[in-house]
Amino acid sequence: MLSTLLILVFLPCCLSFPVIPKTTLDDLDFFKDYFHRFFFTKEKSQHYALEDQLRFLQHFFRLEETGWLDEPTKAIIRQPRCGVRDIADYSFFPGKPKITSNPVTYSVINYPRSMNRRTVEKILWKAAEVWSSVTPLRFWRVYRRDADIEFAFLAGDHGDAYPFDGKGDILAHAFAPDPDYQGIVHFDSDEHWSYFEEGINLFLVAVHEIGHALGLAHSQDSDSIMFPTYQYQDPRLFRLSDDDIIAIQTLYY
Repeated sequence: MLSTLLILVFLPCCLSFPVIPKTTLDDLDFFKDYFHRFFFTKEKSQHYALEDQLRFLQHFFRLEETGWLDEPTKAIIRQPRCGVRDIADYSFFPGKPKITSNPVTYSVINYPRSMNRRTVEKILWKAAEVWSSVTPLRFWRVYRRDADIEFAFLAGDHGDAYPFDGKGDILAHAFAPDPDYQGIVHFDSDEHWSYFEEGINLFLVAVHEIGHALGLAHSQDSDSIMFPTYQYQDPRLFRLSDDDIIAIQTLYY
């Protein structure tokens, strides 16, 4: 009798505890992984409350700084994006590294399955020309492995400590200029690359990654080609934003 009475007394209290939906837990896990990959490492994140981490990310993407995992925040972290880490409030990599040779040589190591070689070569040349149109830089295609910039289409774990994740989230990545090795631009070969809206537009991603190879970090301006997430626009109408032009000319003028 006593045990039954205790159950009846405590049952309403027990039922009052909120049950966190699985979708919410999944979203939180996704956010934490995203934040560790692109902002603070797990070790550094331990010094910041989850609310502070959310505000930091929202500040970078110029969202309302609610400190909650709200719908705009969930939407931005679910978008396909570049694999380069985000450096809040900076347009350049630390030390402002840049390529010192001119013309800038580039080589193409291999090609995606979804496009023919000639089309890929034309797209990469046009992407490079975007940056030469606003700087003194000129680009020159070479057929050797010691070019200033090397383009390759790779999948999964490809030996640089930044594995691709298959079709979906991470589209490509590039490394800042370094005097000890050539610039490297890697595209995820599991993506469906194209020159149109279908799939992932190679031209737009290539312009972005060449920007990294020249020394630009990510921009907080959503109109910039250096914004971290992929946003389709018609390549025939593409123009660099003022933010892009000011940043690249700061390095190369």
